[in-house]
Amino acid sequence: MHMNATYTSFVAVGDSFTEGMSDALPDGSYRGWADLLAARLAARTPGFRYANLAVRGKLIGQIADEQAGPAAAMGADLVTLVGGLNDVLRPGCDVDAVCARLREAVETLAPSCGQLVLMRSPGRRGPVLERFRPRMDQLFSFIDGLAEEHGALVVDLYGSEVLGDTRLWADDRLHLNAEGHRRVAEAVWQALGHEAESDWNAALPPCVRPGWAARRGSDLRFAREHLVPWIGRRLTGRSSGDGRPAKRAELLPYEAPATRVDS
Repeated sequence: MHMNATYTSFVAVGDSFTEGMSDALPDGSYRGWADLLAARLAARTPGFRYANLAVRGKLIGQIADEQAGPAAAMGADLVTLVGGLNDVLRPGCDVDAVCARLREAVETLAPSCGQLVLMRSPGRRGPVLERFRPRMDQLFSFIDGLAEEHGALVVDLYGSEVLGDTRLWADDRLHLNAEGHRRVAEAVWQALGHEAESDWNAALPPCVRPGWAARRGSDLRFAREHLVPWIGRRLTGRSSGDGRPAKRAELLPYEAPATRVDS
């Protein structure tokens, strides 16, 4: 484990979580925890290089087939791999098959980088999480074992009470908002052995529960704007990432993006 090491390059691999949805930039793209982490690492190391191969909607087999090889070829000091959650949220998921593909990706990446980081992805509290919790528990237990085998770090976001708080999630109820991504970046930063800049796991102030009408209005907007399109893509075999290139396909010197806009 390279604790508090000086990293000169970072490659992020994964799906929408690593792409940065839903932390919006002025141009309509997303920032997210990986970009935030890269910025902090770049501030310590002149010439720091960063690539982000993540694409929204990708399943673990696609991540293993399309991202792991190119990421390994970059030979970065630091690589993060987060995937499999899109799989376990699908009906009829074979979690053993998901774990097998995840192993392939780890076995491709681990020998080629200085430090591999895996994650137990966060889950938004509510009935959806409870429905899929057994699958998530199986996946995350497997990730723990993989990390032990390959000397990888595991950042446990799933076990964080505050990251399950609905106030840290976007309107689509699938992705973290800007504050959620900031906390994930801080969690990874600390897992790498760097001095804490904040308590990423600090509880939010007590929540005032919205009234019935406000909750129903929120549910209707969610269904219209997010749930129905998602179901449509599932029924037609499409993905939100179809035809979309990697966020940052080459390992190049890091440059800060434009200032984020709040939604």
